[in-house]
Amino acid sequence: MSATDLPKTALRELLLALADDEFILGFANSEWTGIAPILEEDIAFSSLSQDEIGHAHVFYELLANLEESDVEALTYGRTPKDYRNTQLVERPRGNWVYTVSRQFLYDTADYVRLEGLQQSSYKPLTQAITVILREEKQHLIHTSAWLQRLAADSPEAQQQQQAAFEMLWPDALAFFQPPDGENKLIAAGVLQTSFAALQQHWLDQIAEPLQRLGLSFPFVRQGAVWATAITPTLGGRRGEHSPSFYELYETITSLYRSGLETQW
Repeated sequence: MSATDLPKTALRELLLALADDEFILGFANSEWTGIAPILEEDIAFSSLSQDEIGHAHVFYELLANLEESDVEALTYGRTPKDYRNTQLVERPRGNWVYTVSRQFLYDTADYVRLEGLQQSSYKPLTQAITVILREEKQHLIHTSAWLQRLAADSPEAQQQQQAAFEMLWPDALAFFQPPDGENKLIAAGVLQTSFAALQQHWLDQIAEPLQRLGLSFPFVRQGAVWATAITPTLGGRRGEHSPSFYELYETITSLYRSGLETQW
């Protein structure tokens, strides 16, 4: 597909959602550097955070090339309402159990989203995703191992897991809130399926491991779909964020807003 045939406004929303999710989560998780439960995990989780920020840069570059704009200004120079990350990634880190539970939900959802974009008609995106998916697969393995480790730990850890998932579900269900212009992206072949369909596929993927571990899975089958009474925390894809985001935003963009030169 040529650049002139692309629904550029809708594609911009999609690329920002991809980039901002990775960017904000990467910085949020980097707060564990030096304080993770064990030294090996300190190193591993720092590496995962760096991966997320690196993936964000790839998506920001795609958008900067598409718009012929400056990647630094795109990354750091927007106002808070211009960020399209889901609120799932911007919450305070909480304890280790909360972080692992959030990372599991995010990694599984992100993997489904990226797989759903592998056949996109926008070739620069599919080429980037081919590389990113290899690293995201390792993230999935790592997070799933920690989820199982905690579920097999003490009753206290299991109780903390249950509490974490109950807290996380409203945010997690908002992950697949579609970007503005989803119908145009589907018509152009940039998206092969709707985000609602991707969400159902995600729930198919996580139902068995969560139920096997005795963890929260508040969904029931109604015909071909999973149904729930939980109300998603929508808004992030439209630039609506929680107080914790604004604190993170001030930290992330402070150097850029100071007028000093920034560089990835």
